[in-house]
Amino acid sequence: DLELHLQRCQQLSVTVLTDHQDLSNTELKTITNSTAPQQYRIRAKLRTYKPQKLHQSVKLHCSKCNSLQEVPDRDDFDFILHGSAGTAPNPELHNTSWYESVTWTTQEQKQREIAIHFVKHDEMLRHPEETLIMIEGGTLKEIWKLTKKFKCVIPVRSTEDDLELLDLSAPFLLKGNVKYYGCKQCSTPKPMKNLSSIAAEQQPSWEPTEIAQVLGVELLQYVFVMKFTLVDETGSLNAYLFDY
Repeated sequence: DLELHLQRCQQLSVTVLTDHQDLSNTELKTITNSTAPQQYRIRAKLRTYKPQKLHQSVKLHCSKCNSLQEVPDRDDFDFILHGSAGTAPNPELHNTSWYESVTWTTQEQKQREIAIHFVKHDEMLRHPEETLIMIEGGTLKEIWKLTKKFKCVIPVRSTEDDLELLDLSAPFLLKGNVKYYGCKQCSTPKPMKNLSSIAAEQQPSWEPTEIAQVLGVELLQYVFVMKFTLVDETGSLNAYLFDY
């Protein structure tokens, strides 16, 4: 993998970047004194790279405000879920024209009320692998179980008038094993009733971009970011990798 490859690169005396084979090698001093953009081929040693652990290279990027942020960890999501579980599901928001609701109380010592809202299509529930569900009061473990069965899962909480998204520090949508996040700065979250417009489509695709749009969420993209410091006998150069 890349981490092993980079460690091996550091052990070698020289690393050759093989792009632009038609160009002759250029010294790093010449490159740092030149104006961008230019294309060069270099022969240099890899002095350092950051971050040291490969998983730390994955960030979340907002294309609207151009911010770059860390991917929240499991504990952050768990904390937000525990906070929302303190609010009991509002029974007045159950079983609407576009979703059916099921509720139950857990048997554990500190009982929790859980509600799952199954979004319908043409007044009928579809197959689980084609269905979007919204869950209130669920734990991280329960939510991951649901993502294995249903197409999309959205953690929500009740207000007086509607269901709403949790804090955008949590993923607003889970699809398979992928968590989708929204930009706190650029999003203007809307109530869940806005999803009814997608449910009314002839064949709802439940694509994250479409869901984000109707819910007023500016979707963050996962990006891969690294910094390499390259050296030759004439100087050093920082090279940045940024890719979706």
